[in-house]
Amino acid sequence: MTDKEMAQRLKELRETIDFYGYQYYTLDKPTITDYEYDMLYRELENIEKAHPEWITADSPTQRVGHKIAGGFKKYTHDRPMLSLGDVFNDAELMDFDRRVRQDLDGEAPEYVVELKIDGLAVNLIYEDGSFIRGVTRGDGTVGEDITNNIRTIRTVPLHIDNAPPHMEVRGEVYMPVRAFEALNEQRREDELEPFANPRNAAAGSLRQLDPQITAQRKLAFFAYAVGGTIGMAIGSQQELLQRLRDFRFHVNPESAVFTNMTGVIDFIHTWDEGRRTLPYATDGMVVKVNSFAQQKRLGNTVKIPRWAIAYKFPPEQARTKVLGISLSLGRTGVLTPAADLAPVRLAGTTVKRATLHNEDYIRDKDIRVGDTVIIQKAGEIIPEVVRSLPQERTGRETPFCMPAVCPSCGSPVVRRDGEAATRCTNPACPAVLCEQFAHFVSRDAMNIDGLGTASVRQLVERQLLHSVADIYSLTHAELLGLEGFAEKSAQNLLQAIEKSKNVGLARLLFALGIRFVGAKAGRILAEHFGSMEALAAAELTELTAIKEIGPRIAESVVAYLREPKNRELIRALQERGVDLTAEKRELINASFDGEVVVLTGKLELMGRKEAQDAIERRGGKCTAAVTKKTTLVIAGAEPGSKYEKAKSLGTHIITEREFAEWLERG
Repeated sequence: MTDKEMAQRLKELRETIDFYGYQYYTLDKPTITDYEYDMLYRELENIEKAHPEWITADSPTQRVGHKIAGGFKKYTHDRPMLSLGDVFNDAELMDFDRRVRQDLDGEAPEYVVELKIDGLAVNLIYEDGSFIRGVTRGDGTVGEDITNNIRTIRTVPLHIDNAPPHMEVRGEVYMPVRAFEALNEQRREDELEPFANPRNAAAGSLRQLDPQITAQRKLAFFAYAVGGTIGMAIGSQQELLQRLRDFRFHVNPESAVFTNMTGVIDFIHTWDEGRRTLPYATDGMVVKVNSFAQQKRLGNTVKIPRWAIAYKFPPEQARTKVLGISLSLGRTGVLTPAADLAPVRLAGTTVKRATLHNEDYIRDKDIRVGDTVIIQKAGEIIPEVVRSLPQERTGRETPFCMPAVCPSCGSPVVRRDGEAATRCTNPACPAVLCEQFAHFVSRDAMNIDGLGTASVRQLVERQLLHSVADIYSLTHAELLGLEGFAEKSAQNLLQAIEKSKNVGLARLLFALGIRFVGAKAGRILAEHFGSMEALAAAELTELTAIKEIGPRIAESVVAYLREPKNRELIRALQERGVDLTAEKRELINASFDGEVVVLTGKLELMGRKEAQDAIERRGGKCTAAVTKKTTLVIAGAEPGSKYEKAKSLGTHIITEREFAEWLERG
């Protein structure tokens, strides 16, 4: 392929990937398989690696950038990002309508009503169709430049066709409910404080100095307004929303136009209950005068527009009693308190329990057993205790104290300096073991169907399970001795256990419960190192050199694999037939057998991925960093610091041309 043909193919790939990404992330209607998408993306990556001078900021490959040093820079908006005034009932909406009609000298307005997304307002700047900057609202006049983090949001287009020369697009960054729940589940496993609601989670994610962390948070964006623009004539909010859709922005579909406030109010109340089924959090509705000409006539106050208002849904709260405070143990031994409540109906469900996080949370809110409390759902999702009502105490209420010993095994508990968590000190605590086993056999881990919580508890109580390796020593007779097991169910479980031996290294790494190693990190590590043996021998610098693996994950993995008891566990799993390698590819030959190779510089004869595949399919191993274990460095043009380090270590270095000749010989 000539350079001209390659440049044309690059253009086609970018347009195609943008289109399929729009269908997948914005419309939620994918038309190709993930594999087909990945192959297109890889082809684009290979072209850009061969011609890095062709890489532009709006390429689909440029969504995740580098860490920001020194914090976020300030940026002044073309036009102020105004706040909205709030109303809380129908009468206040009618007052708003009366003021609008009065200021329009009796002229009848149309109103557009949109759901108010509970997220973080941002301003996106486009020049000649290319996304160049993303900024928080800030104080309305000056915000913070969070461009690198905005790029990671898949529903934000990096390029817009037929766009005006300059355009500010405004909208809300939010975290979908499913992503919020998954993030909080992971944070609890990592012994981190969960986010209170999706808005806090979205705000925290957008202010990460490392865009890779933001990218993992699965944020989304709804567009609903424009700021400063050049060369774009639009007459109404309804027309603007359609234009934003045409530009392939994600625009909330739940909007409607009304000619009177009665219709607006009726529409708002259709969401009194319906909002609880949405895949994102909403805290109200926004009512806007549709005509931009009328908006201009109505104008703004210093802080808010006179042509728009936010109707805030009242947070549904309920009174109930704290019947008790119970403790649960996670797989890391952390004791988490929860309020056992007198059942009460709240936001469409019956609530019997609310997390209390930790001892400090209970003390700060002064929550006692027997208290009358006010509860609500944080972000309409998670039940939380808002406050206790001390004035209603009778004197029989009892303050909560964290026990001195574990409620499961009786071992001492400890709270380390600087930590909010209290944990059991017994690594063999039955409750902790049950949680560890439940995680190990779960669907995303070893996927052992039929080994549920009740069965695990029986096996632990009968001392048949002391570590996860013991799962692979269970016998037919032992299973028949458990409550709920018959001949067929025991045989099915043994088959599931046997099948799980071959799920591969990626799932095993996740199943082991290494702190901070989720399913994605497990897959990345497995693909990079290929075997548990190679991973266990890796130095910290080798792990941190992997693009998606940060220092926190790397340090945790190294510490885990250097712990003698964990090495013994891995050895036991291997002895019982568990595969400790990643998926194997058929080798072409063994001409690179034993070589630990680092590629550096610009490769001109082939793409970097193609070179890595060529080495690995000939028995070699590619790593990202030059260490004492590196046996070969292949240097392309402008090789940089890796080349210098290889020279200082005396590592064998060859050129890309010599590498190509090596491949031709075998």
